[in-house]
Amino acid sequence: MAKQYDVLFRLLLLGDSGVGKTCLLCRFTDNEFHSSHISTIGVDFKMKTLDMDGIRVRIQIWDTAGQERYQTITKQYYRRAQGIFLVYDITSERSFQHIMKWVSDVDEYAPDKVQKILIGNKSDEEQKRQVATEQGDKLAKTYGMDFFETSACTNHNIKESFFRLTELVLQANKKELDILRVSIKEELSIADMEEDEGVNDGSRRTQKACWC
Repeated sequence: MAKQYDVLFRLLLLGDSGVGKTCLLCRFTDNEFHSSHISTIGVDFKMKTLDMDGIRVRIQIWDTAGQERYQTITKQYYRRAQGIFLVYDITSERSFQHIMKWVSDVDEYAPDKVQKILIGNKSDEEQKRQVATEQGDKLAKTYGMDFFETSACTNHNIKESFFRLTELVLQANKKELDILRVSIKEELSIADMEEDEGVNDGSRRTQKACWC
């Protein structure tokens, strides 16, 4: 049975309740948008496999509850994350102000090498905007993060932001990635040789990496 991916890692969606984390996740993984939904209880996740420069990357995307009462649960997932989205709602100044608290939690509980991106969601609701694009950009620069304004409703910058965080995680794990590339090339070479020689006994095992 052919392997479905070469490497696996985890991304987290963090931010206040109601900023649209679940909508971002559903839009990216299933290309679906639901204007009304029940708030996430604890954590939930979906998976998607991406092709990044010849590497098949399977990402587990964890959707965390923003309510205070679930914070103890969600912080347990920080330690195993390789990438984190910090999400606020552009129509909520309060959710933007709370990003500093979320960053503080990440700095305390997540690995040092974790990659972060700042997301200003609900960009389609321009008439209700409370947080200027310049404010988000400035905050992202303060923390050394990339910044995207997104809309799960219109699908604006959804693919771009998820692919960018995936790219950053791969870059941060370049040493492991280079080893994986060599392994994949060797497997392809062996497969070509076996095909040429008519050898296919199904005994050769494939290798997967997990940077968890």
